[in-house]
Amino acid sequence: MTLPDLTLLRPLWLLLLPALAVAAWMLRRRAVGIGDWARAVDPALLQAMRALGRVSPGQGGMAGGAALCAAALIAVALSGPAVERRNATAFRNLDGVVFVIDVSRSAAEDARWPQVVTMGRFGIAALGSRPAGLVVYAGDAYVATDMTADTAQLGQTVSLLGAETVPDPGSRPERALALARQMLDEADVLAGDVVMLTDGGGLGPAALQEAAAMAGRGARLSVVAPDAGPEVQTLAATGGGRVFTLADTDALAGWIGGEGRDRLELQDWPLLFWSDLGRWLLALALVPAFLLFRRTAR
Repeated sequence: MTLPDLTLLRPLWLLLLPALAVAAWMLRRRAVGIGDWARAVDPALLQAMRALGRVSPGQGGMAGGAALCAAALIAVALSGPAVERRNATAFRNLDGVVFVIDVSRSAAEDARWPQVVTMGRFGIAALGSRPAGLVVYAGDAYVATDMTADTAQLGQTVSLLGAETVPDPGSRPERALALARQMLDEADVLAGDVVMLTDGGGLGPAALQEAAAMAGRGARLSVVAPDAGPEVQTLAATGGGRVFTLADTDALAGWIGGEGRDRLELQDWPLLFWSDLGRWLLALALVPAFLLFRRTAR
């Protein structure tokens, strides 16, 4: 049986533990503990009160220990011990990916087209729990696959793409980017990635405008291209993403598989990926806290 890895969401709270340890050491040195009657009451009066059963020696030490134990548990609880819940279905749509593939004749009939398909399949294989969709374009753009978690089917669809997939001649990447942005909006994706696989044809001011709009809504546009020319570099820079060549399979997989989720964790969404166990420790802290309210039978 393997235990899940723990992380601390708010580790600075643990700085209270050394202070509590010092308090425990001081409490131990004071034999009668917190609330030392021997220092505040006349010895004769204290002896009389003990004879009447009004003072219980050592009771203050027990109460102090219970208070310190409760405080230590509260400090650990506030530090946010958590276990990862990366595969939580309810949060899959937060960092989706849309693949945009140029299937114009200039791209699909190029000798490097099999490498383009391979890059697409590598990216899909790295999705993990992230959902993804597929947009194909030439002279016009179409949704080939809506946002889905069925990565196997998505990969098969990419394998079937070719020059005959889109009958419209030409290359209009701006239409494909607008469609990809619409898919992210309709899926309520908070921060997504758009990965365009293209030979660079048709890139111009309209495509840059769509890339800027993509970045403005919190998504990133990355480009996979056989030749990373200035148009490709400018498009990726405008979209806040990266440029990958056909040899950057591992880099693309790392970008899609890990950095999308990490980007959300650096924002205000850590609890969407971690289950905070601190509340259970707060409940456990009630046990020593109850000892502070214990009354001595008379």
